[in-house]
Amino acid sequence: MRPSGTTRRARTAAALLTALALALLPAAPATAAPGPAVELSRTEGGKGGEITVSGSGWKPGALLMLLICGRSAPGRGVIGGTNSCANTDGRAATVDARGGFSAKLPVAEPPEPCPCVVHVAGVTGQQDAVDRAFTVAGHPTAPLPEASGDGRLAVLAAVRLDGSSGLLTWFGAPPRREVVLTVGNLGSAPVKDPVFQVGSSHGVFAPQYEERRWRGTVAPGGKALVRLPVELAAGAHGDYQVSVRYGGKVLVEQPWGVGRPWGVTLFWLLLAVVVPAALFRIGMAVVDRVRPAARPARPATSPGLPLPARRRWRPRTPVPARRGPGDDEPTAVLPWFRPDSAPSAPESSPTTKGHA
Repeated sequence: MRPSGTTRRARTAAALLTALALALLPAAPATAAPGPAVELSRTEGGKGGEITVSGSGWKPGALLMLLICGRSAPGRGVIGGTNSCANTDGRAATVDARGGFSAKLPVAEPPEPCPCVVHVAGVTGQQDAVDRAFTVAGHPTAPLPEASGDGRLAVLAAVRLDGSSGLLTWFGAPPRREVVLTVGNLGSAPVKDPVFQVGSSHGVFAPQYEERRWRGTVAPGGKALVRLPVELAAGAHGDYQVSVRYGGKVLVEQPWGVGRPWGVTLFWLLLAVVVPAALFRIGMAVVDRVRPAARPARPATSPGLPLPARRRWRPRTPVPARRGPGDDEPTAVLPWFRPDSAPSAPESSPTTKGHA
């Protein structure tokens, strides 16, 4: 039996009412992933004391830096960067496998007046930062600078580093670059002369930020090309990371590979060769000037010969002997007698040779 038209209409109306009721029911809230959180054992302490800082929801294995910073507020961030923090009394903490950490932090007076915060920032593995209000007892206080309005800057294009290393950098001069980024104003108020914080980090060390003011105005919905100088220490080399912050939030992070200053190594090698050679020459000159003058060497003499006999002896040419009437062979002449200096026999005594 086929249902009547009235029954079909009733079923259609019931289905429509059910769909309308489901659409009007409040949607179940989506479960948001928990972000990093920080808790303090105390919210006030004096210089020389100690507090326990714990957290949860961090990336496992991340390295965190814990600092007490002045001129800061949880909603404004650390105004002035880590230059407003007690860096010498900071502590490091490593996040465990469950995303939590706990560390002791000594209470120290920051270089800037309060309001103060405990600043927890990721160094490696996670770049988030969380601030918790903290009061340093006995430390001066001062109001925070006024905000620049409802303007919000965001990066709209890829970031690059402009510049190159010259000859002086090859010999250890500080490397310099310019961070070039395009920012846009997403707020409803213009941003005039914004102050950015530019820092560089090497290895596991936290970035050291310095303020860089950009002269200009970014209208609501507008954009601008911003160039910010960054400089490293003299002789720096290796892998660095340049960070730019604005309003307590990191806008960009750009890697920077700096070559080794081989000119410094070459200079020391040349110095190691030239200095010993120069010292050797100076020492030889001093020795030549100080030592006494050398006397002429005496010629060697043969023992038993008088002084005139030191000269080289040369044999004289023998003179032929005189022949007598009955001489068949010449008489040999001794070399140390001359024929005319030999003693002659008396003429009265005849020779006996041939008269035997």
